[in-house]
Amino acid sequence: MMNYKTIIIGLGFCSLAGCATQKENIGNRTERESVSLAEGQRKSLREYPIKIKFNGISEDSRCPEGVNCIWSGVAVAEIEIAEKATKPTTIKLATIDLQDRGYQRTANTNGYTISLQDIAPYPNKEQGTQTLRGNYKIAVIVQKTVK
Repeated sequence: MMNYKTIIIGLGFCSLAGCATQKENIGNRTERESVSLAEGQRKSLREYPIKIKFNGISEDSRCPEGVNCIWSGVAVAEIEIAEKATKPTTIKLATIDLQDRGYQRTANTNGYTISLQDIAPYPNKEQGTQTLRGNYKIAVIVQKTVK
């Protein structure tokens, strides 16, 4: 009789051990919000109490489609971030990370991380970049910086 109790208790502990689950650490979880903006457009974010504005492109030296270039070039977007209780901050995000030239794809400001995902349209050899002024669109990801 003692052996049956030992076996049943042992099986009970084994089954309970299998039910253990990993708890989610909600304190470190952050939501990422993807935002698409046309030149001059301002948007309020759904997830965060900030507004983001795409001021324009300050530089576009990307190699046009259909042209062989020595380097791929870079495009730089000027983005304004405004939170209710803070003064607006302007950041510049580039299509490449090249720290020695001051280019970065991601910036941290006012407790948020903003990452450039895309700048469109891409220049072509017929039109160049001059005809693109006013027609640029960007895609960025905004995420609360985890401390």
